[in-house]
Amino acid sequence: MVCSGRAVADAQHLSERFHDPTALVLLPADARERVLRYLAHERPRSLGERFEFLRMPALASVMTVRTLAIDDAIVAAAAPQLVILGAGLDGRAYRMPELRDCVVFEVDHPDSQRDKRLRAAQLTAVARDVRFVPVDFARDSLDEALARAGHDAARPTTFVWEGVVMYLTQAAVDATLSVIARRSAPGSRLVIVYHVPSLVLAVISPMVRLLGEPLRSRSTVDEMSRLLARHDYAVERDQHVAGFAERLTPGLARATAFAKHLHIVIADRRRPR
Repeated sequence: MVCSGRAVADAQHLSERFHDPTALVLLPADARERVLRYLAHERPRSLGERFEFLRMPALASVMTVRTLAIDDAIVAAAAPQLVILGAGLDGRAYRMPELRDCVVFEVDHPDSQRDKRLRAAQLTAVARDVRFVPVDFARDSLDEALARAGHDAARPTTFVWEGVVMYLTQAAVDATLSVIARRSAPGSRLVIVYHVPSLVLAVISPMVRLLGEPLRSRSTVDEMSRLLARHDYAVERDQHVAGFAERLTPGLARATAFAKHLHIVIADRRRPR
């Protein structure tokens, strides 16, 4: 869904700053076909596809802003390592020239990663190195997996945790943050996309539960700040997507106004106690 939104945003040029030619390539064949039918204004073939087409404009707008905000945070940090947790169909290692001196670690479930790598073979990486780190979070140690992949805990790292936290329990979030903290040298940065309590969230939660992806965690801004502080990270910025839109892409501020439940927090490593 997220990758489809990026593919549509790229094709429709929703922002002059947003370009993601990797999105369409990385999509599975059936999802790519649906995106192409949507872009061609074809009639939906099912009720599910009709629902998907109806929400696509909002999804593409949100993904434009969300992606730009995270990209800017990565570029500003200029860390020599980038760890993408739950990487999914992320295309940053193949489209961001700012990563040319960076080692990118893509962490994801082995099955999801296997499918992505087949399609990613069609792309040329622009990052200095791309290392796939297969992790089944229910069984494997993230700490050990990153160490085996060559992640250097003594060098600054930008950690991106996009579109995953809301599906995890608070205990799982806290456990992962403990690993991140142990592997965060001074100068490291952490970017998390998370949900805050809201009426919109109360409405959509039953819908996503029916889709098999129940929302398991949400935090207020203060709760997220305290959680990060316990792991020696200080919040640099925490704002909803619509707020980022007002600064990055004013033309999309109205289109993303509904997404005030979706926050992006950018935090920097504090000196460990």
